[in-house]
Amino acid sequence: MVQELSKQVYFISDAHLRMDSKSDFEDRLVKLFDEIKSSASHLYIVGDLFDFWFEYNFAIPAAYLRITSALLDLTRSGVKVVYIPGNHDFWMKDFLHREAGVELARPHGSGKAGEGIEVSHFGKRIYITHGDGLRRDDRGYRFIKRLFRNRFCIWAYSQLPVNLAYRLAMGTSQASRDYTTNRKKSDPADYIAFARKKVDEGFDAVVMGHVHLPQIENIGNGLYVNCGDLFEHFSYVTLDANGFRMSKA
Repeated sequence: MVQELSKQVYFISDAHLRMDSKSDFEDRLVKLFDEIKSSASHLYIVGDLFDFWFEYNFAIPAAYLRITSALLDLTRSGVKVVYIPGNHDFWMKDFLHREAGVELARPHGSGKAGEGIEVSHFGKRIYITHGDGLRRDDRGYRFIKRLFRNRFCIWAYSQLPVNLAYRLAMGTSQASRDYTTNRKKSDPADYIAFARKKVDEGFDAVVMGHVHLPQIENIGNGLYVNCGDLFEHFSYVTLDANGFRMSKA
């Protein structure tokens, strides 16, 4: 308790790091990780740190080694890092936990929209979910989500040569990100409505990603908190004894 009162809790989401290009937002993210090693008790990654992730038994994406190393530095420094999978994180297994000490929250789960975790910090009861599938018109996505989680589909994809599999995935991920970013920015009402229900259940705050729109909004007796993203807004959220605050990397 003494440690938590003196250190902040960080929330980030939607960096969408890619394997086929380097950009300054990866540099910003690594710098942020380095800065918070001494100031954070917890870091919650609220989904979609990577634009695509697939774990083969004997191969890992080489382009993500720098981020994996930065995460390892964080956990070794004593920061508890928890990853809540997003809609680009269907096929995560135990690599980040095994190699970087990152706790993967519900790696398989039920696939239910709004599935998340409950945590408590600074006397606040907080619900954290990526937020994918919460729009009322996301029926097609919810079907695809169940398909991607199917064991046979995962096995079949794993049989593709690694380079081919990643080339196919990166093109699909880019198209998906561009499409959903434009849709979600236009109307976050369904996400706020979900958060309001959670507040009515007794939560003090609901933290999400997915929308790519940084926002902290009062809803009844609680808060709707969206981390935004780390490729356009470079936004993240912190929590301390004074409450939630939006910051920029």
